[in-house]
Amino acid sequence: MTSVPGAHGNEPHTANIAGRLNWLRAAVLGANDGIVSVAATVVGVAGVTNAPAPILVAGIAAVVGGAVSMALGEYVSVSSQRDSQRALIEKERRELADDPDAELAELTGLYLAKGLSPATAEQVALELTGHDALSAHLSAELNIDQDEEANPWQAAYASAASFAVGALLPLLAIMLPPAEWRIPVTFVAVLIALALTGTLSAAIGGSSKTTSATRLVIGGALALAATYGIGSALGASGII
Repeated sequence: MTSVPGAHGNEPHTANIAGRLNWLRAAVLGANDGIVSVAATVVGVAGVTNAPAPILVAGIAAVVGGAVSMALGEYVSVSSQRDSQRALIEKERRELADDPDAELAELTGLYLAKGLSPATAEQVALELTGHDALSAHLSAELNIDQDEEANPWQAAYASAASFAVGALLPLLAIMLPPAEWRIPVTFVAVLIALALTGTLSAAIGGSSKTTSATRLVIGGALALAATYGIGSALGASGII
C-alpha cells in the first residue's frame, strides 16, 4: 500500500474506509435481524407452550434457517455485484485498446465537469493516463477500484455469522430462566440489545443515535408483542 505524501498519520487516506464501514454496518444489521427474527419465533412458540423442547427446536430452526437465508442472499447479491464490476472493467479495457484518443478526451471532459480549467484537466488526464489509464477511467467514470473486488463467499460467511451471533441472545434469554420468567427476560434482553445495535448503527452512519435506537426498540417490541399475542391466542383457542 503506497503512502500519501503530506498525509497526517492519524488520517486513513490509504484505507478503504467506506468499504470497511459498509461491512461493519452489514454485520450490525445481520445481528439485528438475528435478534428480532429468532426472538419473535421463540416468543411466539412460548405463547403456546412453556415446554422447553418445542421452544428450543423452533429457536434452533430459526437460527439455522435464518443464517442460511442471509448467507445465500448475500452471496447472490455480492456475486451479481462482482460480475457487473468485472464486466464494466473489461468493457473499459476494450475501449482503451480500441480508441485511446477518444478515451483521453472523455477523461479530460470528466475533469472539466469537475471544475478544472481546460489546461489543467488535460494535464491531469494525460498524467493519469500515463500512470495507469485503466484505473484512471474506472475511478473517474465508474467509481470502481479494480483492486477491491467484492468476495461473495466472505460476504456470505460474515452475514451468516453476524445473524447467528445476534440470534444467540434471544435463544439463551428464552431457555435459561425459569418458565415464569422466560417471556419478560426475553423482552428486556432483546429490547436492550436492539437499543445497542441501533446506537452502534447510527454511530457508523453518522445519524441520530436516539432516533435509530428508538425505531429499533419500538419495531422489536411490536414484533415480539405480535408473535406472542398470536401464539397465546392460538394456544388458548385449542387449535394447537
